[in-house]
Amino acid sequence: MNKSLICPRFEKAMGILSQRWTGLIIYQLLSGPQRFSTIETSIGITGRVLSDRLKDLENQGIVNREVYAETPVRIEYSLTDKGFSLEPLLREIEKWSQDWINVEKNLSDE
Repeated sequence: MNKSLICPRFEKAMGILSQRWTGLIIYQLLSGPQRFSTIETSIGITGRVLSDRLKDLENQGIVNREVYAETPVRIEYSLTDKGFSLEPLLREIEKWSQDWINVEKNLSDE
């Protein structure tokens, strides 16, 4: 496809969502606010990469970072309205994957 025919907003959206782990982080947060360690453990991502992705998503207005003044300090991440607006898209990808992706097959083989 001729690059000049692609909408710049669509291109930027694909750039955001195509970063490794980003979709999984957003999908994980659809169930509600979570602590860093919960996200890290749930999707099997390294702390450094998760930190970078969360910062990127926060800068994009997709994720909210809430600091609670407790001892020890508690930090939770949640989706903003902008982040939750991605739910229908992710649910469709989930549905598509259930219909078309064979988990027994190595994903790199597809």
